[in-house]
Amino acid sequence: MTKITRGSKNVLVDLGIKDAEELSTKVRLAVEIVRIVRARGLRQVQIARFLGIPQPKVSALVNYRLDGFSAERLMRFLTALDRDVEIRIKRKSRSREHGRIRVYA
Repeated sequence: MTKITRGSKNVLVDLGIKDAEELSTKVRLAVEIVRIVRARGLRQVQIARFLGIPQPKVSALVNYRLDGFSAERLMRFLTALDRDVEIRIKRKSRSREHGRIRVYA
């Protein structure tokens, strides 16, 4: 018989990926950045100029290779793209052992 284990709602944590919470935050921020620049029809060279980063960094960003990006830097990109970024701190749920970071867009 196969044993089924309920996931944590974060597949990166469930897979045991190092720094899964941070990576999840960065991915969610990057998804929103990519959505915005695609909606605007911008090319990588234009994005690079607009965000003040080299084109190879744009390539990494749009392909979700996020090692060279901090969450703070991604949030600055969002503000440069005319988005407000809000951070809300609240008490964690009693049902969880630890606090968590979540990004909503």
